[in-house]
Amino acid sequence: MANGLENTTATQTQPAPAAEPFPPFDTTNFASLLIWLVLTFGALYLLMSRIALPRVANILETRHNKINADVLAAHAKRKEADQASADYQKTLADARTNAQNLAQETHAKLAAEAEAKRHALDSELAAKLAVAEKQIEETKAKAMANVGQIAQEATTAILEHITGKPADPAAVADAIAKLKV
Repeated sequence: MANGLENTTATQTQPAPAAEPFPPFDTTNFASLLIWLVLTFGALYLLMSRIALPRVANILETRHNKINADVLAAHAKRKEADQASADYQKTLADARTNAQNLAQETHAKLAAEAEAKRHALDSELAAKLAVAEKQIEETKAKAMANVGQIAQEATTAILEHITGKPADPAAVADAIAKLKV
């Protein structure tokens, strides 16, 4: 076992054989690498500058123009919307003013009609009241005309009931006439 251990340590301590350097770091290849580098980057530059970049620039310019056109269209639409809103507000204010004027005119017209009807009704009621008062006065006059006769009859009947003898109608009429005065 000790013999195996010595073999493994001996192989680890021996220097590695001289290896060739990594090809990109080999100084003998620098000239060819530089030529290929120049050719590759030159070809890439030509491809990018002649084909790819003009297409990308064209796409960016088209996109920029489209965005500008959309922004201008949006501004135009916003102005139209603002104008429409202002027109709507003005129309609404005019409609409110017209509605208020119409309401005031209608209110005044209805008030005048109601006042006229009230006056007509007052006149009609006054006429009916006058007729009713006249009827009351006539009824009262008729009733007062009969009061003397009723009082005389009632007095005669009461005297007959109390005394048991018929009362003198002339004396009862004189007594009632004295009470009226």
